[in-house]
Amino acid sequence: MQILQLCKKFPFPLKDGESIAVTYLAQGLYKLGHQLTLLAMNTTKHPVAVNRVKHKLAHYKAVHFTRLDNEVKPLHAFLNLFSSDSYNISRFDNEAFRLKLIELLKKQRYDVVQLESLYLTPYIDIIRAHSDARIVLRAHNVEHEIWERMSANEPLALRRWYFEYSARKLKKYEIDQLALIDELLPISPVDEQKFRKMGYRGSSLSVPIGLDLEQFEYREVKAEVPLSVSFIGSLDWMPNIEGLNWFLDAIWPHLSTIFPNLKLHVAGRNCPDWIKQMEGNNVIIEGEVKDSRQFLLQHPLTVVPLLSGSGMRAKILESMALGRVVISTPLGLEGIPAKDKHAVLLADTAQEFIRKFRFCYHHQRHLPTISENARKMIESNFDHLEIAKSVEAVYSSKV
Repeated sequence: MQILQLCKKFPFPLKDGESIAVTYLAQGLYKLGHQLTLLAMNTTKHPVAVNRVKHKLAHYKAVHFTRLDNEVKPLHAFLNLFSSDSYNISRFDNEAFRLKLIELLKKQRYDVVQLESLYLTPYIDIIRAHSDARIVLRAHNVEHEIWERMSANEPLALRRWYFEYSARKLKKYEIDQLALIDELLPISPVDEQKFRKMGYRGSSLSVPIGLDLEQFEYREVKAEVPLSVSFIGSLDWMPNIEGLNWFLDAIWPHLSTIFPNLKLHVAGRNCPDWIKQMEGNNVIIEGEVKDSRQFLLQHPLTVVPLLSGSGMRAKILESMALGRVVISTPLGLEGIPAKDKHAVLLADTAQEFIRKFRFCYHHQRHLPTISENARKMIESNFDHLEIAKSVEAVYSSKV
């Protein structure tokens, strides 16, 4: 099968959930014998020296990209308030990308064009005009839901209004696009049901983030190991910043008093200055780390204090695959079938987070079992080759 994969940012290096999801599914489909072509936007927000990483992309038959300035422009955002268009989407509607897409569609017949997120749907008209390929939307999130949840957590009235306004426009656009695609691949059964409630009536398959488990060394958390905690995530993504800020403000001061030797290590790219200035009181700001897996393995505990967002958290999957003990909000664990005190620890309030850290200290003998159960759960549900086989079955039945 010939598959054209469209991405709103270059899916390498593997430092965020979307890149991880894009890459491991592509690698799985390649291992099953399919030919994939990548067309990606190389953005100013996440620029990549493509020629330096092409050797890491051998699973693609060909790699193409166009450049895009996707920085938020305050004037453009303001003017968009008077438009029915969603500014979130229009930032990724780019003429150079359109022209390159037309060129590829004229050169090669594709069986499937796979849109990696809602932000590629502005190009559906181009695909329909120049190809008979099936158009598949791989929905990494229910996009408008991110803005709705941020609005619900925003104390400032003006920002809350803007988030609500953005969510309404984005929701309308998202619903409209569902009628234009041939296949929907939501990231989880939870999101699949949400799309159904939004009115989607077509074919769908829940396709979670997969991992190449050979790349993740399982290391059990020992009962006697000194405890330290990691936080890792892109620090230019608002839900990550929101959750980290809440953890540092409402939870960490209590934890550092109760457990004076406990250290929090914060890693992530594009770290804002205000987070760097919060170093101290046993908080170590690592910034962007070279190898996220080695970073996670240094710390028995991983904290995910997510309050908004949508989709599935790749860093939770990676942490569990490595055998780390994850302490997460239920929202952070959305789409991941792990139970509290079995393969993860769940906490929904500041007091619950504190109680779960107390559990880790006072019942440390249970941590090896949670660590082992976490790895087994990932092996059973998130192997990238098994996930690729399920996608292959859907694609083959429709070609």
